[in-house]
Amino acid sequence: MNNSKGINTICTHVGELEDKEFKGAVSPLYMSTSYAFEDVETKRYPRYFNTPNQVALAKKMAALENGEASLIFGSGMAAVSTSLMAFLSSGDHVVFQDSLYGGTSNLATEEFDKFGIEYSFAKDSKADSLKAEIKENTKVIYIETPSNPLLKLTDMEAVAKLAKEHNLVSMIDNTFASPVNQNPIDFGIDVVIHSATKYMGGHSDILAGTVISSEENIERIFHMAKNFGGSLSDYTVWLLERSIKTMGIRVKAQNENAQKLAEFLDSRPEVANVYYPGLKEHPDHELAKKQMKGFGGMLSFELNDDLDVQKFMKTLELIKPSMSLAGVESTILLPSKTSHGLLSEEGRAKQGIKDNLLRFSVGIEEVEDLLEDLKQAMEKSN
Repeated sequence: MNNSKGINTICTHVGELEDKEFKGAVSPLYMSTSYAFEDVETKRYPRYFNTPNQVALAKKMAALENGEASLIFGSGMAAVSTSLMAFLSSGDHVVFQDSLYGGTSNLATEEFDKFGIEYSFAKDSKADSLKAEIKENTKVIYIETPSNPLLKLTDMEAVAKLAKEHNLVSMIDNTFASPVNQNPIDFGIDVVIHSATKYMGGHSDILAGTVISSEENIERIFHMAKNFGGSLSDYTVWLLERSIKTMGIRVKAQNENAQKLAEFLDSRPEVANVYYPGLKEHPDHELAKKQMKGFGGMLSFELNDDLDVQKFMKTLELIKPSMSLAGVESTILLPSKTSHGLLSEEGRAKQGIKDNLLRFSVGIEEVEDLLEDLKQAMEKSN
């Protein structure tokens, strides 16, 4: 369902809890883990995802993605694993695109065989390649766009159409884009997943995940979730709701910085390749213009072989080498050592993840300062 309100209005006001006694501007926090069960319409319990703060934030999440309902999880991987397991049973099959967050790939390769669940990775992220992997027992198609870490794009509308033609559930990890830049449900995708640790939290201090879909799908995921126990504490729910209030303005600032930095890196002789959908040279640039409202705050690049990538990271003064992404501060990492370190060397090579590939999460600092930091680090890394 389309929400007529603007993104900053949704971030600020939808899903607010009213402070009925004092009329405060901030949602009250309900820390209780014990609620009345007699003479009440709803029996509330944190593991059932229905405390006042959980319910309120779920309304905001659904509105942000133009969905009907949502659940809030303790991590992005809790959201991913619970959603997949809600629609997969022994004997079923799931199709993944080739380039995914390493934790998602590892979930399939390390755990699915134990449950008798089959899986295939398409040769790339194109709808035709995903179609080629569909079997009679396929139940789910799972994509990620833009992908981690090479910012490849998948045509969401084509995948949604493919899923519907084969009576499959389509799922997407929308973390890199955020709801500010992309709303997959508008293109027909069934289930939208976020690591809320990233752009929704935005300050590198919250671990959370969320799933948005139809009421019917969320009810199905809920029945799995209450048994897996991946709910989020109400204090962190409250912090996340507070953080989302500024997501719109944060992400738009990160979009602007990332575009300028990608263009700068693309012009430098020390840089071999830049991966950013906002660049006209990006192979999926036209698709990005079609399905994204902004090109995002994430980019990746490869330094020339004659530069020492480790020295480059250590020489950076403002940009922090760090494991995660999407905070207000700019961070950088080597996917081969971190996000995709669980993959084999062969697996990384298959996805095009080289040892000198750097993933750059652009923050909200003054772009001139970030440009200067990159420049001085490259000059000192020869």
